[in-house]
Amino acid sequence: MENPSSPPSEAREVHLDGRQVRVLAHPLRMRLLGSLRLDGPATATALAEKLHTNTGATSYHLRQLAEVGLVAEDPELGTGRQRWWRAVHDISNFEPTDFDDDPDARAAVEWIMADQVRHLVEAAQRWRSVAADHDRAWRDAAGMGDLVLALDPARLRALNDELWAVLMRYRDESLPPGPDARAVHVFLSAFPRVEDR
Repeated sequence: MENPSSPPSEAREVHLDGRQVRVLAHPLRMRLLGSLRLDGPATATALAEKLHTNTGATSYHLRQLAEVGLVAEDPELGTGRQRWWRAVHDISNFEPTDFDDDPDARAAVEWIMADQVRHLVEAAQRWRSVAADHDRAWRDAAGMGDLVLALDPARLRALNDELWAVLMRYRDESLPPGPDARAVHVFLSAFPRVEDR
């Protein structure tokens, strides 16, 4: 999740701690943080309208995210009683094993990862449902595939790190976007194959 309003050179990353993952493991909070990262600062009212929820719930969950340093008020945009919120970081990461000694944080991480899988599936299904309405260049450029490799944990880590570096290079390229540029979802997922049971 990334905030296109931040120049690539200013990308900020946070390694989540146990308290942050416990707070983030909530459907509305994940959506709020994602929206602020993707679309930039917004008010609780605008976010509630966009995410089809009520302003009171949105305000409450923004305050919960702010309490652990994932979002913050943006005083430069606020006027009077209107409070604007922004994402504090462009990228969140963690190692699942960071929380092996904290059952609540470990459960939160499991929920976050399951929510990411659900988000991936929904995003892919939304594209597939409208792909035929897009021109040939977009349909041919969009892709999906899979490959099974024989890797040990060190090589799997190296593969993921190298692929992530490629994604960051594309994000950071200083080329001005062309007239056909649009936001593109890129999901990176590599994990040991588990046979159907």
